[in-house]
Amino acid sequence: MTASAATTAHQVSAKALGWLHEHHHRGALPKGAGTDVSDPPGAYKALGELALASSLVLRESVSGANGLRLARDMIDHAWGQFGEGDLLYARLLRYPLMTDSLETYAHLARGGYRHEPMQQLLGHVTGLRSVRSVEHQPNRALAVANATRVTGLDSGGRTGSWEELIRATWLGNTPEPWLIDWITGYNMTHTVFHVTDWGRLPQGLPDDIGDYLAAWLPAWIDIWAEVGEWDLVGELMIVGSCLKEPYLDPGAWELMAGIQHEDGLVPRDTAEVCADLDTRFSDQQHTAVVAAIAGTLAVSRILDRDSPASPEPPGSPDDPDGTSARP
Repeated sequence: MTASAATTAHQVSAKALGWLHEHHHRGALPKGAGTDVSDPPGAYKALGELALASSLVLRESVSGANGLRLARDMIDHAWGQFGEGDLLYARLLRYPLMTDSLETYAHLARGGYRHEPMQQLLGHVTGLRSVRSVEHQPNRALAVANATRVTGLDSGGRTGSWEELIRATWLGNTPEPWLIDWITGYNMTHTVFHVTDWGRLPQGLPDDIGDYLAAWLPAWIDIWAEVGEWDLVGELMIVGSCLKEPYLDPGAWELMAGIQHEDGLVPRDTAEVCADLDTRFSDQQHTAVVAAIAGTLAVSRILDRDSPASPEPPGSPDDPDGTSARP
């Protein structure tokens, strides 16, 4: 059963990654994009998501030589678009209470890039009471905490208490699962992503939350698949790969493979996909990113589970320096 899931997950993620690579220049920064507040974080959204997916493909290193080549090419492109960190540095310098610079830089740092002035500025900014006291939505507070951790700036209590951050979320209260709605579903998935750093630290989820997710993920996936919300289905499948005992349903992967277009596009929902190539990319890019991440993490967790001597996840108590991570 796991072999079937691994094969299908790899095929879905490889095709999605190929589609992203073919069209990724459509997500380039608009002309004149800079650090002014009139350039919202949304202007960087496609590039940031491209960097996220690429960084996870590179981190897990299970996508084969071609997949790794495509991921490196795309994250190189994103790094160049951000002026090799200069644009993010300038934006953070001008708007230290906005978190998009930190969060985007974290994806690039995960992919091996470093901008020394940015590191120094982040080291200063993340220690400021004003910055640490910004009133984020609970799952967003976890996003900032994880970005701080990924960039190596989480010492001295800068991320706060992970237990308190988790328990402030909807998921952290293990609520009535039948009351979940569309936006709460997205918030819940991102709580898991940030707590576990996208599956790197599954032990970061408290046991009661892990048990809750193991019990209800199958039902949630079925419900959102029934209504054709494929983007959310993909995110729920990522959650499955973030559990201590991953939930990897071959049937769900067959569904994803069935709705994926031959060229690798993954529709976000049941709406007709626009024929215009730029609109197709802007509308469906996020779902392709989700599919690429979901497939990559599923294959990685299956390989780890089937390995007789899997190393501790980087950053775990037995591997605090992350030296056992895949290259």
